[in-house]
Amino acid sequence: MSQNTRSAMFLNGIGTATPEARYTKAECLVAFQASDWYARLDTRAHLIARTVLQRDNGIEARRLAVDTLAEVFHIDPNTLAQRFVTHAPALAADAARRALAQAGLQPSDIDAVVVSTCTGYLCPGLSGYVVERLGLRADVQAFDLVGQGCAAALPNLRLGDALLASNSCDHVLSICVEVSSAAMYLDNDPGVLISACLFGDGAGAAVLSRHPTPSRRRIEWVDSSSLTVPAQRQALKFEQRDGMLRNILSREVPALAAQYAQQVLDTVLGRAGLHTDDISAWILHAGGRDVLLAIERGLKLKTTDLHYSAAMLREYGNLSSAFVYFVLEAALADDAPGGWWWLSSFGAGFSCHGALLKVDE
Repeated sequence: MSQNTRSAMFLNGIGTATPEARYTKAECLVAFQASDWYARLDTRAHLIARTVLQRDNGIEARRLAVDTLAEVFHIDPNTLAQRFVTHAPALAADAARRALAQAGLQPSDIDAVVVSTCTGYLCPGLSGYVVERLGLRADVQAFDLVGQGCAAALPNLRLGDALLASNSCDHVLSICVEVSSAAMYLDNDPGVLISACLFGDGAGAAVLSRHPTPSRRRIEWVDSSSLTVPAQRQALKFEQRDGMLRNILSREVPALAAQYAQQVLDTVLGRAGLHTDDISAWILHAGGRDVLLAIERGLKLKTTDLHYSAAMLREYGNLSSAFVYFVLEAALADDAPGGWWWLSSFGAGFSCHGALLKVDE
C-alpha cells in the first residue's frame, strides 16, 4: 500500500513484564560451576563461560523464571516444556494488562490479538491462554506467530497494521513473550554456551489503534520494510536436538545484523526522503554487545544514539522478540525528543525489519 493511501496505525499503549527473580552474571557463573554440567563440559567450555560472564559483555543481569539458579541446570524436555506453559501465558498477560491500562482500554475493546514466541510450543497456541487470562471477547481474532526468533516484534506489529488497514479492527493487541530459560541447552559448542549466557525471560505488549489516544503522546507508524535472506539461515537459528531447542549462534551475526539493518533503514528513509541525521531516537534490538557495536559502526551512529538499547541489554539481557518493547518503553519514560524514531529488529531467517515512527514532542 502506498504511503498516500495506507490507513493510520498508532501505538497507544506499551507494557512489559519479567519474572521477579533477578540474577547477575556473577551469580550465574557461580551456579554453573556448582552444577553437574560443569563436570560434563570440557575445559574450553569452562573458559568460554568464565570469559563471557566475567568480562564486560554488555549484560549485568537477567530475569529468569526460576526460583533458584540451580533450576536452570535441570535440562530435560519435560521440565523445559512445563516451565514454558507455566510462565509464558502469565508474562504475556501481565505485559498486555499494562499496555491496555496505558491506552485506557478494556479487554472487551480489543478486536484482535497477535502473539509471537520462539522459545516454546503450545497447541492450542498462546493466544488462547491470553484470551482466557485477559477476558478478551470470544469473537476476538487470535493469531499465533512462531519461529521468527528475535526479529518477531516487527512482523507482529506489521500484521497488526494490516488488520487495522482491513477495517476489521479498531484495536489490536500485539504481544511478544519469550521464556528463554525454557529453551536452555548446554554442550561444548561456543555458540551454545554464549547463548546460555545472553538470554533472559520477558514479555512486551503494545495496543495498536486506528486513532491516537488524546491524552497520550502520539506515536504513529508511518512506514516499514522487511528483508529475509534464507541463504544466511544457518547463521542464527534453533534446531531440535534430544527433544529440546538448541540455539545456533555464529560469529557472522554481528556483521549480518549491521549489513541488513543498514539496507532496511536505507529503504524506508529513501521512500520518506529522510536521512540518518533526521532520526531523533533509535529503538533497536541489541542482540548482544558485539551486535550493538557492529550496528553502531555500520550505521555510523554515536554511542549515545543506542543508549536505550544498551541500558535494556545491561539490565535484562537479550529478551529476544520482546526486547524492542522494553527499549521503546524506556525511550518514552525518558521523554526522548519527538520527531522521527526508528524501530528495528533482526533475527532468525536471517531476517531484519524496520519501521519509521512519527512521535509528538
